[in-house]
Amino acid sequence: MANFGFARLSVVAPYEAHWREAKSAVGASNLLQKAKCAERLADAVRDCTLVVGTGSLEHRKPEQPVIPLPELAPRLRQEIERGGRVALVFGSEKRGLTQEDLAHCHLLAVIPTDLAQPSMNLGQAVAVCLYEIASRINETKPPAANPEPASDAATAASTRDLQLLAGVVEKTMLAANYSPPAMRKANRHDLDRLLRRLALTGRDAVRILGLFRRILWRLKQGSNREGREQRDVTRK
Repeated sequence: MANFGFARLSVVAPYEAHWREAKSAVGASNLLQKAKCAERLADAVRDCTLVVGTGSLEHRKPEQPVIPLPELAPRLRQEIERGGRVALVFGSEKRGLTQEDLAHCHLLAVIPTDLAQPSMNLGQAVAVCLYEIASRINETKPPAANPEPASDAATAASTRDLQLLAGVVEKTMLAANYSPPAMRKANRHDLDRLLRRLALTGRDAVRILGLFRRILWRLKQGSNREGREQRDVTRK
């Protein structure tokens, strides 16, 4: 990260308590000291409007759009220019990103590797990705005829917005007996992916959130009324 000018590091559920003291991080100890630590990936990326997962396609069928690494930088630049915040997510050395991790990602970036050896060491993968982004993101492009600053209405919904919305939709589904309890985890996984595919703006997310909160309130009111009627019948 320090080699290519990246300074914001977040570490999710680190295995070793002394990870900040890595002796091999020559010239980057300050980066480790300032790194944020989170228990869950959702917490680490909650302020981000574009979350890009990384990995190979060797053992997985991707559920989100796949973008080759050389094409990633223009997409990141576009998001930043419209006022968004981007996260690039790497999994652990052994297993990479899980399906649950990828549910928080809008895109999956892949490094073009030889088919005979698609797997890469984590440190090498990070270096390749950051070099590619750093070398391409500032490439010249034709200026817009009438450039305008991004408005609040055009700013993408953050991961925090989407998590809040997903939580209320999930509660609404439960209140409506949408499916058996055993399907709850699968439903939430599908819901997380759906909300990211929709590419909602922050304003969209707020309006839909209000809609589902109203529906949930109505469902609860109906449930409470039904409960009172049943108690009245019992008394009679």
